Amino acid sequence: MRGNLAGPRILLRRLRETMAKPTDAQERLNEIVQLIAANMVAEVCSVYVLRSDSQLELYATEGLNPTAVHETRLHVGEGLVGHIASEARILNLSEPQDHPAFAYRPETGEEIYHAFLGVPILRSGRTLGVLVVQNKTQRIYSDEEVEALQTTAMVLAELIASGELKGLSDPGADLDLVRPLRIEGLAMAEGIGLGRVVLHEPRIVVTNLIAEDSLAEEKRLETAIEQLRLSVDDLLSRDDISHGGEHRDILEAYRMFAYDRGWVRRMKEAVQTGLTAEAAVERVQSDTRARLMRSTDPYLRDRLHDFDDLANRLLRKLTGDQLAGKGVERPTDSIVVARNMGAAELLDYGRDRVRGLVLEEGAPTSHVVIVARALGIPTVGQVTTAVNLCEDGDPIIIDGDTGQVHIRPPADVEASYVDQVKFRAHRQEQYRKLRDKPAITRDDVEIDLYMNAGLLVDLPNLSGAGAKGIGLFRTELQFMVAESFPRMREQEKVYRRVLDNTAGMPVTFRSLDVGGDKVLSFLRMSAEENPAMGWRAIRLGLDRPGLLRTQIRALLHAAAGRYLRLMFPMITDIGEFDQAKDLFEREIAHLDRHGHQKPDKICLGAMLEVPSLLFQLDELMDRVDFISIGTNDLHQFMMACDRGNTRLSGRYSSLSPSFLRALQCVIRKGDEKGVPITVCGELAGKAFGAMALLAIGYRRLSMAPSSVGPVKAMVLDLPLAELEAEFRPVLEKATSSEQVIEFLAGFAAEHDIHISAGNI
Repeated sequence: MRGNLAGPRILLRRLRETMAKPTDAQERLNEIVQLIAANMVAEVCSVYVLRSDSQLELYATEGLNPTAVHETRLHVGEGLVGHIASEARILNLSEPQDHPAFAYRPETGEEIYHAFLGVPILRSGRTLGVLVVQNKTQRIYSDEEVEALQTTAMVLAELIASGELKGLSDPGADLDLVRPLRIEGLAMAEGIGLGRVVLHEPRIVVTNLIAEDSLAEEKRLETAIEQLRLSVDDLLSRDDISHGGEHRDILEAYRMFAYDRGWVRRMKEAVQTGLTAEAAVERVQSDTRARLMRSTDPYLRDRLHDFDDLANRLLRKLTGDQLAGKGVERPTDSIVVARNMGAAELLDYGRDRVRGLVLEEGAPTSHVVIVARALGIPTVGQVTTAVNLCEDGDPIIIDGDTGQVHIRPPADVEASYVDQVKFRAHRQEQYRKLRDKPAITRDDVEIDLYMNAGLLVDLPNLSGAGAKGIGLFRTELQFMVAESFPRMREQEKVYRRVLDNTAGMPVTFRSLDVGGDKVLSFLRMSAEENPAMGWRAIRLGLDRPGLLRTQIRALLHAAAGRYLRLMFPMITDIGEFDQAKDLFEREIAHLDRHGHQKPDKICLGAMLEVPSLLFQLDELMDRVDFISIGTNDLHQFMMACDRGNTRLSGRYSSLSPSFLRALQCVIRKGDEKGVPITVCGELAGKAFGAMALLAIGYRRLSMAPSSVGPVKAMVLDLPLAELEAEFRPVLEKATSSEQVIEFLAGFAAEHDIHISAGNI
């Protein structure tokens, strides 16, 4: 027997009328279940809502015992309703008592029913509850009836998400949608951030669910799909994409999804049930997300982002919202939550408004994390599905020391973290007391500690951190926050302010290092299969000498009558340094010709980031005044390990014996040649990393401002001669980074060396 369905459109129209009535939430729910039962000729219609304690509570029913409302509860996975919630799948059954998941609840009186249809109530792939209809007659519900119930479930999802049902159940019982969550991620930048969620790419909220004209909605959907496909086709036809490679293969798969007939058919069917085009896209994507999130196939789970992105692009085509969230005023306690993002995008938010960063992807040495660390922004990465577990404005706490993220934290957790923030402030005050103390080991060896910087807002940290100067000034950050290429005088003004504000302390400028994930919006660059090893840094500067010469000229003018230290990044062979030095000398000649004042002292250096330079150390050191080692890039190139690849981020440690031995060769050659060498990568800013570098002979380290205090405290406690003597045989015999870390931890404990928990 088939129910005399009045039709999904009629049902939706009546639902809209019910939703518009000025009644309380319980009355509205009661009317909704009565309406569904009547339209589907079902003896029973019930709504179960998922609570924060992972129980599904009966919130409304037509046909079951009314005294069971707010009394009957099932755990997720328990009974047919719990099974639907657990799997986020439809159950359409004749004789439901025969299903292995069936659980008998005598208070409901449902044992007399022989037909069962249940659908999950989903929002962004997240289960909020279950909607059920039942009949006494043995039957299987039709596809049209299933569609109608799914569409109704979507309306209920928005009702639940609105918060209108809060307070209907036991006092203090929260819905699952707002329950506190604790998620484990990977700690990437230390510190604690308390604030409000700001989604980097806010989801488009579909508020108009019910269509006035289904034919017009289907036409809108078809037009938007066509526009989406054209945009993907245009992307693939670009000159920089048209050649083969892994990046093209990824985009081809993306296009395949855009042309997927099944995806389009499901959206059209949803529109035909009476939904708007936007609501149809939202429903199909919510179903797809729920299914893929529960898949055990890693390939299918990886495709989730592709489907999400396609759905979001399609929604923006339909709504005309091409840049969601653009121009919106952000709170001053923003915790940015993103799948991933570039360094420039983080800078766009403004340092004064960002209290933390949460990434679903990301790696500790990716550029956005380096920038976050430089700005003192606590960061946690590899937080699975973070974007879909929170809403804009949700309270959130991130712990950059442990990698924990608390979404909608309970009061006791928040109070605990407030105490930790106070303790950290006290600890920072203790470090500030060390700022005027030279970093001298127990056995009277002075270590030069410098600070990494890149923006004018970093400069006040110099005196507060107690660093001897700036060991790395990333000039590209100023370019990344600009809307157009800064002219020579604009650059000069920035560099002059840097030198003015450092009061004669040494500042080492790095020439423009863009490419990879450091993108300039005003500089057209072709997509590359492996951008980290592509056209970037000095390679770009030498191919576009006008850019490099403009920057050199600005630096020379800014440093007139002062000390200028400039280094060139990503030198791969000696010839590149020679070419860069030649450009520099041409600018010196330009100053002489025009009678401009020159710097009193000039030092030119190179960054050692590419392994090929390890075999050109003699020739390099005969040419440079100093060397700075960028351990982040050097490590990824030595290990053939993309530092932005989350699957590899924890596999190869920069404390591996092979890497430390390579660094040892460099410092020995530097000592032999009398060339000063500084380490300015992330390794220098970690307590164990700094200990290992000191043990193999380094005496100059540059790090994020927040690391100077903890590293200085470690140095003051360190018996360096003992460390060097004991570490030498360990490094010779070690075969793993674990052995190195075990030795360093044991040495620190034995000699009572101060090691900050967030700085290991």
